[in-house]
Amino acid sequence: MSDNRVSRQKPCHHCKGRSESTPPDTSTIHYEKFWLYRHCSSVQQRDRQAQKAGQLFSGLLAMNVVFLGSAFISSMIFNHVAITLADVWILLSILKVLCLCWIIYYLLGTSRQPHAVLYRDSHAGPIWIRGSVLLFGSFSILLNVFQIGYSAILIQCKSGVEIVFPTIEILFICTQAFFLWHHCKDCIQVQHNFTRCGLMLTIATNLLLWLLAVTNDTIHMEMESQLREVEQRFAGKAPFPHPCNETTSCTCPNTTICKIFQKGYILLYPFNTEYCLVCCSVLYVMWKNVGRRISHHHVPHSKPKFKLQGVVFGPLLGATAVIIGICVFMMYQIQATGSAPNHQVFVMYYSYYIVLLPLMSVGAVIGTIIHALEKRELDTLKNPTRSLDVILLMGAALGQIGMSYFSIVALVATDPRDLLNSLILSYSVLLIFQNITQNVFIIDGLHRQPSVSPGEEEEMKEEQIHEAYNQRRVSMLELGQEIRKASLSYIHSYSHLSWKRRALREISFFLVLCNIILWVMPTFGAHPVFENGLEKSFYGYSTWFAIVNFGLPLGVFYRMHSVGGLLEVYVTA
Repeated sequence: MSDNRVSRQKPCHHCKGRSESTPPDTSTIHYEKFWLYRHCSSVQQRDRQAQKAGQLFSGLLAMNVVFLGSAFISSMIFNHVAITLADVWILLSILKVLCLCWIIYYLLGTSRQPHAVLYRDSHAGPIWIRGSVLLFGSFSILLNVFQIGYSAILIQCKSGVEIVFPTIEILFICTQAFFLWHHCKDCIQVQHNFTRCGLMLTIATNLLLWLLAVTNDTIHMEMESQLREVEQRFAGKAPFPHPCNETTSCTCPNTTICKIFQKGYILLYPFNTEYCLVCCSVLYVMWKNVGRRISHHHVPHSKPKFKLQGVVFGPLLGATAVIIGICVFMMYQIQATGSAPNHQVFVMYYSYYIVLLPLMSVGAVIGTIIHALEKRELDTLKNPTRSLDVILLMGAALGQIGMSYFSIVALVATDPRDLLNSLILSYSVLLIFQNITQNVFIIDGLHRQPSVSPGEEEEMKEEQIHEAYNQRRVSMLELGQEIRKASLSYIHSYSHLSWKRRALREISFFLVLCNIILWVMPTFGAHPVFENGLEKSFYGYSTWFAIVNFGLPLGVFYRMHSVGGLLEVYVTA
């Protein structure tokens, strides 16, 4: 695996930061070379085959790492005597150290080579993605700080690995966040295969961290221990150890700092899973962009900006949904964390969803119809970021859709005429329909060419007028006629297209706020699918626990990723 560097002129160090709008000289292109295809007749054909081979071998590396880590984690779950959580942590620590070494080498070596970054993908790493990396990364760092503090207080019954592992995790999160913030748009043109393998190793490590987070039931044991402590306090009994649970024998002393560490650890736990998934998506786009050469006409001349002009009803309805959702969430949390959650709190929770989900579905359907009525051209250019967005939307939606179908089967087989059962059944059906309609709306919007606003169109007209004036030296009378034509075109565009764009922006903004509140509620602890006990009694604790552990993180990620897709639709409308 080596790269054939074709360069017929002296390398210039200033070319590294060249904008994607300026096409580089073909003499600076570093064509890929692979030993299997060394006899190809043309350099371009050999380059394409070498690129496919590099992607194949790096993908195989990631697959083997994921299978090895999954085998460790599965062994820990089914045979926790032979393989312990500490063994899994040691394996992941080794992987993180290897990733750290590669990231540092990329930052200090690969990216600083002459002609290393000739192109930058303007679609990769939008601000909301990079902001998510920083936000979830910050919360993940805070989570690890709480974990270190919690383990340090209970050092007499905790192993040293429980302090070393989060320390390495903090270094890994900081370095990876810096790397993604500054280099997520790179289309690297040197050391192709080594870069691909490094990216795939980092992706595999993040996937294993996510898998450990959703399968490790230590955090759930902490929650159950805390809940039993509350129940025993109400019953006036002394706490008793739970069988097969080591965390209860290592209880937090009655100190404020220990309680803060424990509460913070439980509260911030979901952010770590989101951080891992977001990083995987950004790293995958970087992997696809290795060796990619972007044509000059593929680069957008102007990038749409986020503006809140002309939207009223979307923010108003969305803010109403958010405020009501926060009230429902707070009431649910107060009731559900008590000794015995009553029946009404579940009725209130599901009723909120049953009102909100049809509104979201209707909005998505109307938006899709408006897309069909629009005359905007489809964007058919190759775009790895958009392709990944579509895959993630469809894949993450499977979590909520799968859980909904399991709930439907359990409820129909038991007693669907009961009030709570009928509400959960309606909620499950509406959730499936809402996921499908929203995905269609977002995917259709992502494949449309960005609209040109009337103001931008007028500016383009004026530039064309000035250019024509300079080239042909027209008279002032002709210049006045051109300006009048531009004004008439502006009025025509505003009157005929503004209502469609305004409607799309209203719908997109409304769906953004709705998805935010639907992301907040399960992220911060509202899990009625597990706490109502109906599906749990039908499938059994272990089976339903596995289903929820698989579907719930995907559902949370789906809501967060939908916000990003809807913002893209809003901006390009």
